[in-house]
Amino acid sequence: MDSSSVASEVHQHTPKGLSVGHLKRAFIDNLIYEEAKYPGIATRLDYYLAIAASIRDTLLKHWVNTVRTYLEKDVRVVCYLSAEYLPGPHLANSLLNLGIEAQARQAMEELGLSPQAIFNEEEEPGLGNGGLGRLAACYMDSLSTLEIPAVGFGLRYEYGIFDQVIRDGWQVESTDNWLQYGNPWEVARLESTFQVYFGGRTEAYTDQRGKYRARWVPARIVKAVAYDTPILGYRTNTANTLRLWTSEAVESFRLDLFNTGDYFGSVREKVESENISKILYPRDEDIKGKELRLEQQYFFVSASLQNLVRIHLELHRPLERFHEKWAVQMNDTHPAIGVAELMRLLLDDHGLEWEPAWETTQQTFGYTNHTLLPEALEKWPVALFQRLLPRHLEIIYEINRRFLEQARSKYPADTERIRRLSLIDEEGERFVRMAHVAAVGSHAINGVAKLHTELLKREVLHDFYDMYPDRFSNKTNGVTPRRWLALSNPELSKLLTSKIGDKWVSDLDHLRELENLVDDADFREQWRKSVHTVKKNLADYVRQKTGTNLDTSSMFDIMVKRIHEYKRQHLAVLHIITLYNRLKKDPSQKLTPRTFLFGGKAAPGYFMAKLIIKLINSVAEVINKDADVEGRLRVVFLPDYNVTFGQHVYPAADLSEQISLAGKEASGTGNMKFALNGALTIGTLDGANIEIREAVGPENFFLFGLTVDEVKDLQKRGYNPADFYNSNSELRETIDLLSSSRFSGTDSGLFRPLIENLMRQDPYMLFADYQAYVECQDQIGQVYQDQDHWTRMSILNTARMGCFSSDRAIREYCKEIWKVEPVRVELKDLAPAKNQVLDQPVS
Repeated sequence: MDSSSVASEVHQHTPKGLSVGHLKRAFIDNLIYEEAKYPGIATRLDYYLAIAASIRDTLLKHWVNTVRTYLEKDVRVVCYLSAEYLPGPHLANSLLNLGIEAQARQAMEELGLSPQAIFNEEEEPGLGNGGLGRLAACYMDSLSTLEIPAVGFGLRYEYGIFDQVIRDGWQVESTDNWLQYGNPWEVARLESTFQVYFGGRTEAYTDQRGKYRARWVPARIVKAVAYDTPILGYRTNTANTLRLWTSEAVESFRLDLFNTGDYFGSVREKVESENISKILYPRDEDIKGKELRLEQQYFFVSASLQNLVRIHLELHRPLERFHEKWAVQMNDTHPAIGVAELMRLLLDDHGLEWEPAWETTQQTFGYTNHTLLPEALEKWPVALFQRLLPRHLEIIYEINRRFLEQARSKYPADTERIRRLSLIDEEGERFVRMAHVAAVGSHAINGVAKLHTELLKREVLHDFYDMYPDRFSNKTNGVTPRRWLALSNPELSKLLTSKIGDKWVSDLDHLRELENLVDDADFREQWRKSVHTVKKNLADYVRQKTGTNLDTSSMFDIMVKRIHEYKRQHLAVLHIITLYNRLKKDPSQKLTPRTFLFGGKAAPGYFMAKLIIKLINSVAEVINKDADVEGRLRVVFLPDYNVTFGQHVYPAADLSEQISLAGKEASGTGNMKFALNGALTIGTLDGANIEIREAVGPENFFLFGLTVDEVKDLQKRGYNPADFYNSNSELRETIDLLSSSRFSGTDSGLFRPLIENLMRQDPYMLFADYQAYVECQDQIGQVYQDQDHWTRMSILNTARMGCFSSDRAIREYCKEIWKVEPVRVELKDLAPAKNQVLDQPVS
């Protein structure tokens, strides 16, 4: 397709009235009437806010029409409950979805503004920690693009995930004040509030029909206030709602206490209430942190379900048919308290009997499990539950009693199985098992990669699979091509569109057409030029952030993800030290030049993860200053990993590191983003790596490492990491070099905790996989030298990634779990006609 036809297609999607002149006028009007500034005194931030307001005005027309359509057609709605959302910056994404990127850029330039400088002013919402929140954002994008009625519910964290600063090689957390200048994309719904209860006691009574009932008498009430953000689909009229809750005091100021001199007491309720939505994932090593996290989870789930019940009743529908209107999906175990909360609302507030309430609850919820790590399957102390949510504990006990009766009837002599199935962990301190609550209270349970789902069935939730095999299915994760290719990699996007048209943006399977071009030498050369351009862009970004210069002709070997031992960033570091040691022993040795780039945040209380960050930076400091390896090895840790960071990094990778121990990663989505942009993967048979390898072809994927079954077999035989250390001279030299003062300076014991953990336990089997990893990396170095062959492999990776679109995943959820159909939204002028009498306001 030539450039003129591409421009023609894009123009067809351009909203009416959004010409360059119209946008310029809107920008200036909003600068004056929204920001109260004029061009002579306006800052870059003022211009960004004015431009954002102008684009939001267009989004609002889509949004209001979407709400109107859903109400008029009385549609079935997907409700996505997630403790995290990482939407990324809104401005550029909105321009892409509206189809007005070119006009908006031209309007800014004609006003003397740099579009990129304006984009850089946006503070992205810090509403998530990593893959879970980014997946939720990809799914919201796809739901709107596919015209699926949906609403996302979560928490409006005031400070969100921390900003990461590196000082002396260590991670230091600083406040992520993302709301400092407000959020121009959200609408405060100050009238849309709900009361959320905590603590207190329950009282039993008999209702008018002689039925047992319970009422909750809370010790504390917190107000939930809604803030809505429209999520526009790509070139559609649909703009679904992301509704985030903030916590406020019912009474924020006590004048009586203030007048007696108790100044803190006068605002105590305000402070304690607002703490709930203050920060993402407070440290939970102590009981106060655990209490706040449970409060957060219950707070947003309760407000969301109350919201749905209110709408349902306003539509004059019976609550016994609640599940026919709403398909509620729990994104991991964080929202699992929703099972008990919906039961409470149906039983206590609306008088349903247990059986219809339970049937409605089970048919309402679906549960997505995102982890295989036991510590991530949330458990809450019963004592904490009793103190914070006494009525919910009673309901969970009753759910458990009835469920275990069913289990005993099926397995009458299997007491050990009954113990494992129980919603209450009775060993030692008693805990409520939230994954069990979610599994029992849902009609559908899914994993997020084929291997992950099989391991759920076989191990993590095996007993529940035996009880309810029909509930289990796989829904492999996906990523949105709008954010992670069209927006983040404009160079490659232009090349793709010039060759195969732009249908791939909304139907990623069209990338298959690239296979017809892989033998075209001119196309391969254009591909290489595109890769070099994005590598140069990343090099500029790294120089700006860290002051480090990168050689763009070197292989960019990149590992960016949450820092955790199971993801094995330290295995990559062992390989770097191995290469360094080889070059120090023989400086004349030939080596493919490499730039190793790391990024990711460690949980504030996770010492070993923080030590890994320190290790990366310490190794970088030594290697980057050593003249013997200059031009051949460079190591960089890029701080403060977020969506903006990812948009620079994913397009620029030559090699993607996906090296978790087999059986530990549920799926991963970073692996998909890298491969979609043409990076080749070195990886284990873990998570979605398996499916990526199947899709792109084994010959275009660098595989190493133990399989899940081999890991288990080695563990059964008694894994001793010291055996690998003693038998592998190169591994031994690497560990000994790390144990010396070479990378730790005057503190020779700096990395001792990490080394001792590897030598004595090595829970994620770095030593067992070390040799295979190093040999695979040696092979990669050889292959990279044949740039034409590498380019072929890169093209085929991109061409075969269509099945990893979040659009595909959402279609599967809609068909197999949610039973929801697309609904077309028509844009209408909702302004009243001249002399029209307005409708009566909705209460």
